[in-house]
Amino acid sequence: MFAFAMIASLLGVGLSANAAEKAATGPGVRSAAALVVDANNGEVIFAREPKLVAPIASITKLMTALVVMDGLQPLDEVIEITAADRWKGKGAFSRLPIGAKLKRGDLLRLALMASENRAARTLGRNYPGGMTAFVRTMNAKAKALGMTQTHFDDPSGLSSLNVSSARDLAKLVKAVSRISVIAEYSTLTYHEVRVGKSMLGYRNTNLLIGKPDWTIQVQKTGYTQDAGECLVMQTTIDERPVVIVLLNSFGKLTRTADARRIRKWMESQTTPQVAGAGELAKK
Repeated sequence: MFAFAMIASLLGVGLSANAAEKAATGPGVRSAAALVVDANNGEVIFAREPKLVAPIASITKLMTALVVMDGLQPLDEVIEITAADRWKGKGAFSRLPIGAKLKRGDLLRLALMASENRAARTLGRNYPGGMTAFVRTMNAKAKALGMTQTHFDDPSGLSSLNVSSARDLAKLVKAVSRISVIAEYSTLTYHEVRVGKSMLGYRNTNLLIGKPDWTIQVQKTGYTQDAGECLVMQTTIDERPVVIVLLNSFGKLTRTADARRIRKWMESQTTPQVAGAGELAKK
């Protein structure tokens, strides 16, 4: 706190004791791992266990979307969901019935905004070379992005062998934020698809989407028992684009509360330099 107060003094900025204490202690997040990075220059604004490797649940679907888009597969192609798209382990529930036919673009929307697991697996199975080639490409893409602590085992995130770190996921968020389709689909508030004679409505799993006080460019939530509540997103706070990664939050609303804590903490800063700042490691 003393060092931070000295910096403020040298900059000619007044800093109350309470503000200095908040700056030194950080935003008080409850997530096991957290990272806040300036989206423009990679500066680390806040970090807690950024290299901790852990299951990432449906955050996986951002890489699934990236592989689909890189593969230039037509989004208007109609795909049939088959029994091969079932997941036999925990988290197997899906509202999409076997035999349903949806466009690839709709499957991608549901995977990103509503975290539909069967949609993600269907996308993987319909990649050239099938599921094996799709997962192999996911891991190759992770390597190309410098995600050295990351491994993918399936396209939905239901596998506990899908693991990464907050540091690596910040790189993934930055990569997908450049792809307008992924950004658009992941931030939809609501989307409907026709299944047979019925319309199924899906809402975004991120409670911050649609809130008038948040501007979110790209996002993804995740949850399994092994991963806990997870959230990654690129948003704008105090006119500054930032990437936020939250892993293994405990409590149903904690990831949302942690995002709000980070925002409040950043907005409370009275100098451009904040606690824990530094250069995001390339490797």
